[in-house]
Amino acid sequence: MPANSTPTARRQRLGSELRKLRERAGMTATEAAALLGGNQARISNIEAGRYGVSADRVRTLACNYQCPDLDLVEALASMTGERRRGWWEEYRDILSAGLLDLAELEHHGTALHTSHTSGLPGLLQTTDHAREVFRQVVPELTPPEVEHRLSFRIKRQAVIFQSNPTPYHAVIHEAALHMRFGGRSIARRQLQHLVTMSEADHVTIHVLPFEAGAYPGAGQPAYYVHGPVPQLDTVQLDQSHGIVLLDAEAQLHKYRQVFARLEALAQGAAESRNLIHTILRDL
Repeated sequence: MPANSTPTARRQRLGSELRKLRERAGMTATEAAALLGGNQARISNIEAGRYGVSADRVRTLACNYQCPDLDLVEALASMTGERRRGWWEEYRDILSAGLLDLAELEHHGTALHTSHTSGLPGLLQTTDHAREVFRQVVPELTPPEVEHRLSFRIKRQAVIFQSNPTPYHAVIHEAALHMRFGGRSIARRQLQHLVTMSEADHVTIHVLPFEAGAYPGAGQPAYYVHGPVPQLDTVQLDQSHGIVLLDAEAQLHKYRQVFARLEALAQGAAESRNLIHTILRDL
């Protein structure tokens, strides 16, 4: 299979996890290649995500590495063999690779957790609200660029609108609910949309009220995407230079704790819905 000079985050993650299994087995890439009857370069390319790998090859590698976690092995095997291009590939020459990686991550996620303090989660934004957000991007986007970003965001929202939606949990600070992106009319429709979405069985919205005081996370938005097994979870952070994906065990453990503490400080689902109603009524 030819090498891919621009592997997706999903393929890179698969390669990274295979490397972790090899290193835990105390085996060099040369030794791993010898067991497959290949050379060290092939193992290196697989681990870097430059080469695709079949499900059977993943199972063989895991067996050679004496991995006892069959659930993890099957989860890794399921990450191979994608033949159809995801819808996000339509934007390959238009948007950044990080945004495409995020859409692919959401598409394969088994559950989604997000926290926001000064803005609203992208998957819960109305079209008008999102358009106003993109109009404030620095450096300024051209009108066509705004519309490309907007259509991409709306397509991402399919994961919570499809027939078998992904469970979605959001912690939103009360401050974000008072923001008037685009003016009073757009803000009202956005709040009503949050109320409507919060009534869906697969969507849970927790509001972190002002009186909750200090909270973990330093106000930085965080996005926790659950994989088929905990080892394949991913944290996504927005940085000034772009999207950052974290998957080290210590990082995952940290953000599990952050989200647990945020949800403990936030209001319950019913109380949160009532608070959104109150803000909407007073707007």
